[in-house]
Order: sequence, then C-alpha cells, then structure tokens
Amino acid sequence: MSTIQSQRDALPTDRRQPCEVWTRVMGYHRPVSQFNRGKRSEHRERTHFTEGAASR
Repeated sequence: MSTIQSQRDALPTDRRQPCEVWTRVMGYHRPVSQFNRGKRSEHRERTHFTEGAASR
C-alpha cells in the first residue's frame, strides 16, 4: 500500500478537505461548483487534452 493511500485511510472524513475544480469559461476561471446543472453536464462531457494522444 502506498504512503498516500495509507494517509488517506488514516484521516477521518470530517477532517478531509474537499478539492475544488476550476475551469476557464468565457475568458476567466470559475469553480465548477458554481455552474448551473446544464453547464456542469457540459463540463463532464468535455474531452480533456492529453499530451500522449496529441503526439500520435
């Protein structure tokens, strides 16, 4: 088991910090948590850039 995995399991849920995802929309950055339902759905359907796929 990795060190990160064991640390995560040792930390109680109430002490864990949630990760906030931000994305660029219309020229500025916003947290995805502030998107409306439709925009969140659109964000989930996006294809994300991966360097390995681009070099083929």
